[in-house]
Order: sequence, then structure tokens, then C-alpha cells
Amino acid sequence: MDIGLLTSGLVTGLREGVEAALIVSIILSYLARTGNRSAFGRVWLGVASAGAASLVTGLALFVTVGELPPPYEQAFEAAAMLLACAVVTWMLFWMRRTASGIRDDLHQALGRALADGSANGLAALAFVAVIREGLESALFLAGQAASARAGAEWVLAGALLGLALAGALGLAMYRGAARVNLARFFRWTGIALVLIAAGLLASALHELVEIGWVGVGTATVFDLSRVLPIEAAAGAPVGPGLVAGQLLRALLGYTDRPEAVMVSAWAVYLAVVLRLYLRPAGRRSPAVA
Repeated sequence: MDIGLLTSGLVTGLREGVEAALIVSIILSYLARTGNRSAFGRVWLGVASAGAASLVTGLALFVTVGELPPPYEQAFEAAAMLLACAVVTWMLFWMRRTASGIRDDLHQALGRALADGSANGLAALAFVAVIREGLESALFLAGQAASARAGAEWVLAGALLGLALAGALGLAMYRGAARVNLARFFRWTGIALVLIAAGLLASALHELVEIGWVGVGTATVFDLSRVLPIEAAAGAPVGPGLVAGQLLRALLGYTDRPEAVMVSAWAVYLAVVLRLYLRPAGRRSPAVA
């Protein structure tokens, strides 16, 4: 078992799953309060369609990587990791800016759909609300799986576990039993995703160094392969050093023999993005009718 990859997949699945579960719980709660429980089926149809589309997208990305010959496989892996890093960075700041008004926005959209009397409109609303989270998850997990290579199944297992926990939390939110401080939850899981995204950026540069597409900063900074390895040596037992190395690899993009360009990019991304993400959020401007 690769605990590091399992943990990184769990963090991604839990964070994205809770966002989707929050949206669905708001929609269902609104319908229940307005006496429109009969429309629940349409909402679940939209959710299921979004989930299926996200799954197909993720599988297609992962399979495509394995079908390419070297060095195009490494180049595609690097591109997937860079794109995942960019998307998750954008998503974090978008969610940070709009989270305070998401409930009101959904209620307005639901009111319009119910006023139009279109059940298909509810299905489309649920699909659009969930598909963004699903596609982001698919892309991010594909990037993590590409960086993991042989341990991709542990990324998927962690993501499924995270989604299951998110589903349970969403059900609790709908029933009013949840006491989770969502602002604090999103803040800390957002920090974890920033760390994972920094690791994806560093891993992408490592792939480009390996195939010779990056020729600057290729000198090895340090070698901790005997103390804090990321892969088990042939015939060697699994020890705490390996477990710690795998955990650091999944969460921070650590490698036991990093190049200078990897370390530099990781440090700069982390310093800039964390500073921007943790600064006080400005108030959202009121919507114009």
C-alpha cells in the first residue's frame, strides 16, 4: 500500500466531493422546503450524468498517457500535471471568491427553473453545478496518477474513499446533522491542495528534465534515497523511511534526488500561491438585478 498516494487521492476526492455534495444538498433542501420533492429524481439524473461524464474523462486521460511511446508519454504526463496544477489553482481562488454567495445563486436559478415548469431544467442545473467539480477532479486525479505511474490505483482508491466520506457528509448536511465549519474545512483542504499542486508542478518539470526538454537547473540538489526513499529497493522491507518518503512525495511533490529547477519552482509556487490564498478575502459585490 502506498499511503502517500492514498492520502493525496483522499484529500482531492474529499475536497471536490464536499463541494459537489454541498451544491446538491442546497438544491435538494430548497426543493424540499418549497414542496417540490417530486423533482428529486431529475436532480439525481443530472448528478449521475455529471459523475459518469467525469469518470469517462478521467479514464480517457489516464489511458491516453499509457498508449504513448517515449518521450511523448513523459511529455503528455508533464502537460497533464501542469494543466491540473493550473486548474486546481484557478478553482481554489474561484471557490474562495464565490463561496459566500453560492447558496443565493443556486436558489435564484432553482426559482427560475421551477417558475418555467421545466423538470429538464432542474436536471441541467444539477448537471452543470456538479460537472465542474467532476471535471476538475478527473483532471487533477489524472495528473496525480500520471506522476505516480505504478501507484495510480492507490490514488483512485483514496479518491473513492474521499468521495464516499463527502457523500456521507452531504447527507448529514441535508438532514441538518452536520456541525462542520465549512469555511474552516475549505481553508485547510485548500492549503493541502496548494501543496499537492506545487508537487505536480515540480513533478512535471522532473519529467521534462528526464527527456531533455528542460536543460536549465538539472543538477541534483541532494540525494536522500538511502534515508527517505520514494520507491522500495528490490528485496528491501517496507520501513518508516519509505512510508514517510511516499507520503511526502504525494503531498509535497518530494523526490529523493530532486533537480534544482524542481526545488526552485516548488518553492516559488508555494510562496506566491499560499500568500495569495491565505490573505483576507474581500467582500463579494452584490449582484445587479
